[in-house]
Amino acid sequence: MLKNAYRMWVLMKSQDIAIVGILLAVGAIVRYLSLVIPGPIVSNLVIAFYCLAIILVIPTFTEVIGIGVVAGIVCALLSHSIFPPANLISEPVGAVACLVTYKALRNNFSLSPAPSTLIGTLVSGSTFVLVAMLLVAPAIQDKFATIGAFAAAVIPIVVLTAIANAVIVQILYMPASKVLARGKA
Repeated sequence: MLKNAYRMWVLMKSQDIAIVGILLAVGAIVRYLSLVIPGPIVSNLVIAFYCLAIILVIPTFTEVIGIGVVAGIVCALLSHSIFPPANLISEPVGAVACLVTYKALRNNFSLSPAPSTLIGTLVSGSTFVLVAMLLVAPAIQDKFATIGAFAAAVIPIVVLTAIANAVIVQILYMPASKVLARGKA
């Protein structure tokens, strides 16, 4: 899997790799710093920044899976969630959802970065919750009365994170796209 992700990165243009790498690094740094805040809830701006990278670069399907795999590794390493390896599945799925949504909306809707990020984050978060429920149910039941209680507690966090990520990406999209346009001129 990692070998294929590396091949996908090699196929991207070097400028696109730099953009994606810088944005993933910023997301990782912010995520790492947010781990200092005590409590079970930690924002995941890695998703916001990989969505911004996808919207700016508009990678191919295989490249977006590579972006998702790298983001999943970063999230898994910087996580104190109930099952960090679930990020290796949820982030590529979220990245694909972001790309598909953006491609569908970009020519018809001027604020397309916001719903693309919203959908990407919702899909990523929901996938994470589903994978965690399927693979670590006993650990969940140790902390929550039922699996349903876990979902009821976590889904609102996913929704709030998705809204925050959508706002952040929409705000950052315009200045980021202007900086990239200057570099191409």
